[in-house]
Amino acid sequence: MNWKTLEHIDQIKVIKDASFSKLQLIFKHSTRCIISKMALKNFESDFNLEDTIDAYYLDLIAHRNISNEIAETFQVQHQSPQILLIKNGGVVYNESHEGIDANVLVHHL
Repeated sequence: MNWKTLEHIDQIKVIKDASFSKLQLIFKHSTRCIISKMALKNFESDFNLEDTIDAYYLDLIAHRNISNEIAETFQVQHQSPQILLIKNGGVVYNESHEGIDANVLVHHL
């Protein structure tokens, strides 16, 4: 999987702006949580939309401030693990924990 690492708060604006021309995905992952690790592994094994979606990976433990800014910018409650699919500047799909399923993303193309 070709993750773009989300490490700087200013990348949120880049993601939001880019969402007007290409779907953007943020995967918020807790490196200390077994559920998060399983969700990430399952997501990576099922994800096959690399040409149509830019996928960003956020390590919540290292960058909690970015997660907080994502919650505020996109008006979503913080969860871990969590995926956000962003289109035209807003979240069109938001799921967390065992509900994370890469196969659902095709319905938002």
